[in-house]
Amino acid sequence: MSTLKVDAIRHNSATSDAITTASDGTCTAKLTSIGGGGLSHRNIIINGAMNVAQRATSTTSNGYGFVDRFQTNVASLGTGGNVTRSQQSLSSSDTGPWQAGFRKYARMATVAAGTASAGSSIDFYTHIEAQDIANSGWDYTSSSGKITLSFWFRCSANQTFYTYVRSRDGTQQGYTFAFTASGNNTWTKITHTIPGNSNITFDNDNGVGLSLYWIPYYGTTYTNNKTLNTWAEHSGSNTSPDMQSTWLTSGAATWDITGIQLEVGDTATTFEHRSYGDELLRCQRYFYQATKIGTTSEVTNRPICIGTMFSSSDMRAIIDFPVEMRATPTLSSNDTSNSFYLQRNGTADFFDRLDGYYLTKKRATVRNSAHVSGTAGQAGIVAQETGDSNVNFSAEL
Repeated sequence: MSTLKVDAIRHNSATSDAITTASDGTCTAKLTSIGGGGLSHRNIIINGAMNVAQRATSTTSNGYGFVDRFQTNVASLGTGGNVTRSQQSLSSSDTGPWQAGFRKYARMATVAAGTASAGSSIDFYTHIEAQDIANSGWDYTSSSGKITLSFWFRCSANQTFYTYVRSRDGTQQGYTFAFTASGNNTWTKITHTIPGNSNITFDNDNGVGLSLYWIPYYGTTYTNNKTLNTWAEHSGSNTSPDMQSTWLTSGAATWDITGIQLEVGDTATTFEHRSYGDELLRCQRYFYQATKIGTTSEVTNRPICIGTMFSSSDMRAIIDFPVEMRATPTLSSNDTSNSFYLQRNGTADFFDRLDGYYLTKKRATVRNSAHVSGTAGQAGIVAQETGDSNVNFSAEL
């Protein structure tokens, strides 16, 4: 037998070693999986394939409103200010992401040419829990510790865009890099490796640790002479260099993204495709919709939970969450006439909303003491009655 003795193995065109050997007989290796089927738990991003949209598939409002775990903010765009944010479907003609196994993407679309003013802003962003970064394996306080961000991107009018990475604990730090598509309406895979920095801090808790912002446009209120590809103390007035307004002022424009992956190391591996059920549970740590979105015909008689008459005018019920939520959530429910009912003792009490009574990270006691009337002690089924009935629990960052 013969022995090959080397310190490392590297491809001729690579800039780093694929396999590094150690004197104790062990080695480290950078591995990728065909089709994303292995090497699980690499991707720190939740819902990076844009598959889950519990709230809705389209919105024109800021904040959380369409694909889970991602928010948008739009302000001061003039006539193009009505931006639709939506979950869209890919087809086989979407060369690149389709072949890589993606079937959904997020879109921001202007209805008309916007006005590029100093206060104009459009961004698409996500927050990551501090403990998920602190325990990720990234040596974030060292410049030799690397983390790599990759995503698929397309826009209708091409220009240079920016991604802003912001640490949120301690003295907040910011890191900006530029990206561009290979052409108008052309899907392009973007990959960027980010080094650590001695000024970065992440607490080992469930608060916001790292935020990532993709920026279709920021006006000069938010931009200046930001140095790219380096960490510096966060400044809300200098998140990137001054931006071109080509995309914003081009007319009805689209800006699309999918396949977002953030992973430890200096190499972008194949995307970690997770099942819809797995991704949904991850999303439900932050937001859980106990009711179904749909038309009245789709949701009528859909059960929510079991309730009981605590008194003759007070119905209470317990809703269990699919997973423990990040923090004690807040409850929101519509207040529309006869949206819900309690079916009990051969009859039904209709009521307008469900209010929070006692909430924990694992379950909630809800009630209605404004519209029901019945016999104390009788139990029944709490169900949806109309298409706009909703019961949402949020523990978002």
